[in-house]
Amino acid sequence: MSSALASDAETAGRRGALLIWVTAAAVYLMAVFHRTSLGVAGLEAAERFHIGSAALGTFTVLQIGVYAAMQIPTGLLVDRFGPRRVLTAAALFMGLGQLLFAFAASFPLALTARAVLGLGDAMTFVSVLRVVAAHYPPRRYATLAAITATFGSFGNLVATVPLTLLLDSAGWTTTFAIAGGLTFCYSLAVALRVRDTPRGTPVQPAPAIALRQVAGHVRAAWVVPGTRLGFWVHFTTMFTPAALGLLWGFPYLVQAQGMSDAQAGSVLSLLVVVGMVLGPFIGETTGRRPILRLPIVWAFLTGAIVVWAVLLGWPGGVVPGPVVVAAIGFLSLGSPVSSIAFALARDYNPIARVGTATGVVNVGGFCAITTTSLAVGVLLGGNTADAGPADFRVAFLAIAALLLLGTWRTWVWWRRARAAVLTATERGEAVPVRIRRRAWDIPTLAAGEAQPEPVTPAGSGGRGV
Repeated sequence: MSSALASDAETAGRRGALLIWVTAAAVYLMAVFHRTSLGVAGLEAAERFHIGSAALGTFTVLQIGVYAAMQIPTGLLVDRFGPRRVLTAAALFMGLGQLLFAFAASFPLALTARAVLGLGDAMTFVSVLRVVAAHYPPRRYATLAAITATFGSFGNLVATVPLTLLLDSAGWTTTFAIAGGLTFCYSLAVALRVRDTPRGTPVQPAPAIALRQVAGHVRAAWVVPGTRLGFWVHFTTMFTPAALGLLWGFPYLVQAQGMSDAQAGSVLSLLVVVGMVLGPFIGETTGRRPILRLPIVWAFLTGAIVVWAVLLGWPGGVVPGPVVVAAIGFLSLGSPVSSIAFALARDYNPIARVGTATGVVNVGGFCAITTTSLAVGVLLGGNTADAGPADFRVAFLAIAALLLLGTWRTWVWWRRARAAVLTATERGEAVPVRIRRRAWDIPTLAAGEAQPEPVTPAGSGGRGV
């Protein structure tokens, strides 16, 4: 009888944990939807607020800038107040921001709305992962983190073709008011259903941390070659598909490539579908054989450079449809490949600083997105609706330039991270994985660069640089 009761209690506990995770992960789905909703509404926004390309790019710059700036503070808020409160606040902020955006009649008010939306968006993913960590054993954490990211991708999918159709039929105000209202109301479900810890487990919030201590943690993570490598991997692999999906892909396909709204939305959906299908495969492959992590990064970066050379160098600027589809499909791999950056942060930092290092790495991609969105808007100039193939060819040179910059910095810090591992190995210290010296390796590190912490594994199992 007692064993049956214990089994029933265990089953109930699993169901409760599943319900809590699904409730929390739904907030992340909404966050991704709101984040990418402007990607298919850029032309309508330009017309509604009477703005040009540079001002239109400011929407994404502001929203993603807020997101990037809030990554480290969000981790501190979750530690201090618990994920339930932070997720509830996130849903409220996102709902309020989208409602303001629906009824905004001026550009300044619309900017304010997107800033509020970015604030709520920034508070979601870290909070959901904390829920997973609290309610599931460590062996399930990586799997559920990957599923959470895939779950959020559905929000991106809904923000392409379905949102395009709703905008065409219901109009701007109704579409965004419905999205904002539902998110605002969902905050009640989060407050009632999500628990910071399993039932019966006491909640122990972390004490407040002084600003000086926070800065010290960030500096300590930043000087680690593995963290810096992760930063540039995330910077270089994530920004291209994100910039296309968030804002500039839709105008490019419609204005420069002559596609219909529905066709453009379908092509942009590849940015989500390809990542959803291949993301788990890439994660499983690099998890089992971590030595393949950087070769996969280099393969993607090489292919991305070739893709942009083709798109920007095509005579006349109007690229055949199948080539455009293949190009977007390949660039979609950037999102799942960017997850390799977080594994680098985890492996080359002590466990007490992995959260800070992860936040630092996450900032890399969003800094690149912010820079790209602003640069493309400035280079387009004038009215986005009047831009043609030649205009987009010039504007997208900003993407190519940032891709080359990121590839160069990734190469620099890959060599330094390898040098740190080789130096530690020669000193007889434990390293995440032993590697062989190659012709391209740095012979020695400069004084002060070879520190033990960068090559101290944060978890079990060997990893590759």
